[in-house]
Amino acid sequence: MWESLGSLTASPWIYAVVALSVVLDVFLPVLPSGVLVITAAAAAAAAGAAGPVPVPQQVPDIAALLLIATTASVLGDMAAFRLARRGGDRLERAIARSRRLTLAQERLGAALARGGGALVVIARFAPAGRSVVSLGAGKTHRKVREFLPWSALAGMAWAGYSVAFGYFGTQWLGAAWLGTAVSVIALFAAGALAAFVIRRPVPAAAPTA
Repeated sequence: MWESLGSLTASPWIYAVVALSVVLDVFLPVLPSGVLVITAAAAAAAAGAAGPVPVPQQVPDIAALLLIATTASVLGDMAAFRLARRGGDRLERAIARSRRLTLAQERLGAALARGGGALVVIARFAPAGRSVVSLGAGKTHRKVREFLPWSALAGMAWAGYSVAFGYFGTQWLGAAWLGTAVSVIALFAAGALAAFVIRRPVPAAAPTA
């Protein structure tokens, strides 16, 4: 497995694979887009630490990886947003067939309605949270200018978190596999924290006199 990932991260195709995975995981939350971003960043860090020679061009460039992951995240969000605006009953049936999306929609729906734009950023880290936010915003016919800036901020936060942990984690720990493993754990920890924040019950309003 590690040999296959190593071959992929040493190829320019890693950019296309990362972009496609990030775009599609709004519809298929089981895709390991975060793991791919972290692995690519870890490979770049490991290659840079191998010696004083310049990093080969085929090794993922951190700035390019960050830009591609962020852009793909926004494009995926907007694709889901547009689909939900036009999907109607067909989309409802598609969501109903996915137990994960159905549960996420039930648990996060009320929280997203009350949380406003900042919750779009938090939900980007939660399991299936991105799907629920993008599809929900489209289904409720939110305006593009209301959703797009928060989607961009969420994409930058998620991509920056993943790239930074993969790159600096590998530099600190000295091994790509160890940096990747620790970074993936950190990504899942952020997801668990985001899910907890989103699902936290709203304090009851104090009765007025």
